[in-house]
Amino acid sequence: MFLFCFFLVISICLTLIFKPDYRSAFEADQECHFQRSNLIEDFPNIDCDHDLETRQWILYDPRISDQRVKVLERFKY
Repeated sequence: MFLFCFFLVISICLTLIFKPDYRSAFEADQECHFQRSNLIEDFPNIDCDHDLETRQWILYDPRISDQRVKVLERFKY
C-alpha cells in the first residue's frame, strides 16, 4: 500500500510539473503576440517563433548578429 501511494504522489507531481501552460497552439500564439505588443517599446526587435519539437511559442530578442538570442518567455501548449 505504501508503494502504491508513493508512486501515486510521484505521478501527480510529475503531471503538475510538466503540465502545459496553454491548451492549444492558438492560445500560446495569442499570448506570445500579446506579450510582444506590450514589450515592443522596450525591446523593438523582439519577435515570436513557433518550435514544433518542444510544442511551444518563444518570445525572443534577436540582439546583435554576433551574440546569442535572448529568450524572454516560453509559452508551452
